[in-house]
Amino acid sequence: MQSKVEFDPSYSLLTIELEPGESIKAETGAMVAQAGVGMKTGMGGGGLFGGIRRMMGGESFFLNTFTGERYGGWVSLAPPTPGDIGSFQLDPGENLFIQSSSFLACTENVSTDTQFQGFRGFFSGESLFFIRAYAERGIGTVYYNSFGAIKQVAVTPEQELVVDTGHLVAFTDDVDYSIGKVGGIGSLIAGGEGLVMRFRGNGHVWVQTRNLSSLADKLTPFLPQPRGQ
Repeated sequence: MQSKVEFDPSYSLLTIELEPGESIKAETGAMVAQAGVGMKTGMGGGGLFGGIRRMMGGESFFLNTFTGERYGGWVSLAPPTPGDIGSFQLDPGENLFIQSSSFLACTENVSTDTQFQGFRGFFSGESLFFIRAYAERGIGTVYYNSFGAIKQVAVTPEQELVVDTGHLVAFTDDVDYSIGKVGGIGSLIAGGEGLVMRFRGNGHVWVQTRNLSSLADKLTPFLPQPRGQ
């Protein structure tokens, strides 16, 4: 299976070449074009509860599976917002945690479910759940998308990494995090910065250069208001 990302980082398009019998699972609505592949829609692993857990994490209940037909083929996928596409190779027993709405696709041997953030999620201002991707058989690949460009940042035991909650894309399972603020209460109210995630450990975090919630806040004053307001 070969993959290629084009037009990054602003309007990225992921194209995957599939040999006969090879399959890729993708979010519903992600397909842009395809040739020589068949498509089936299902719950994508985990059965009914797996689909429900994906919905709780901000993803679709169903996944589309594209499979190379007799002579093989290709499928192009794109996220719903302008931005970048990245990939991560999952070894057996390894997890990748992805922020809500950033999962795009994965190889057939990768499953997805959700991890509840607990009370940390209530205070983060973001989703209460992360998507957890893991390989069930052998080495797998998961593809994730962002709003804006993606940057990979290393987390080391010597230095804490602080990330605005709206700029997180994904992180490896060898880091831990807590929810906090930057500066004092004055900075939280008037400094233009909200809550942050503080990462510790020895792994990697992926961040996006744009924040969709901030864009929505900027656009809200220009949207038509209901009558009577």
